[in-house]
Amino acid sequence: MLPARREALTLHTADGLELVGELALPADREPVATIVCVHPLPTHGGMMDSHVFRKAAWRLPALADIAVLRFNTRGTESQQGKSQGAFDHGVGERFDLAAAVEHAEFAELPRLWLVGWSFGTDLTLKYGLEPGVEGAVLLSPPLRYSKEEDLERWAEDGRPLLALIPEQDDYLQYPEAKRRFAAVPQAEVVEIPGGGHLWVGKAEEALDRIVSRILPGHGPLPTTWDGPMERGDTSAYADKTVAAFGGFLPKPERD
Repeated sequence: MLPARREALTLHTADGLELVGELALPADREPVATIVCVHPLPTHGGMMDSHVFRKAAWRLPALADIAVLRFNTRGTESQQGKSQGAFDHGVGERFDLAAAVEHAEFAELPRLWLVGWSFGTDLTLKYGLEPGVEGAVLLSPPLRYSKEEDLERWAEDGRPLLALIPEQDDYLQYPEAKRRFAAVPQAEVVEIPGGGHLWVGKAEEALDRIVSRILPGHGPLPTTWDGPMERGDTSAYADKTVAAFGGFLPKPERD
């Protein structure tokens, strides 16, 4: 992994829980922007260490001067530790997202964007219109827990929204995504050729698109690095392949 200042965090929610988190900052300068990573469904393997977010924390501070704040929602466990509480089906998790945003604001981190993945996109759509948040990037949004009224609130608010839809997504593919996000006039909906819900082999493209949206003109990221490097434990989830890549949502019920 590339150099960064890495700080283990304990986030405190308004309903009294302590959440495990980490903040990665550029090693020798101040960040120019910040992302808060909102992870996939924890009951099916999602966590702050899911591979796209782990790579974001390991690369973006050095390559793009972006601060990366990751955290485990209530009841979620990863190599970093386990957050207090229990999974609450997208209800109590509103306090988790608010605690992460509050920490970023308290730390005076600049230009705050939310990056949700799968279940994390639902939390972002439901609860992400916090003061200080500039906009959001959605990876593989299933629109499962979020509702039409959540999209309507984003439309009325006007903050930018980028939805990245893998071509072979298991839950919401591009034609249906275009139809449903039409309710948000400012939403940009982009199909990712060849991609799947877990973004296997597509993490670099995800990071390029995130950076390009937040910092126009700064993507794609460099593909080489000639400076110092640190050792990261890439084998931590060798026996948990689904967890390492983010996990699947439960299959939708059929009539």
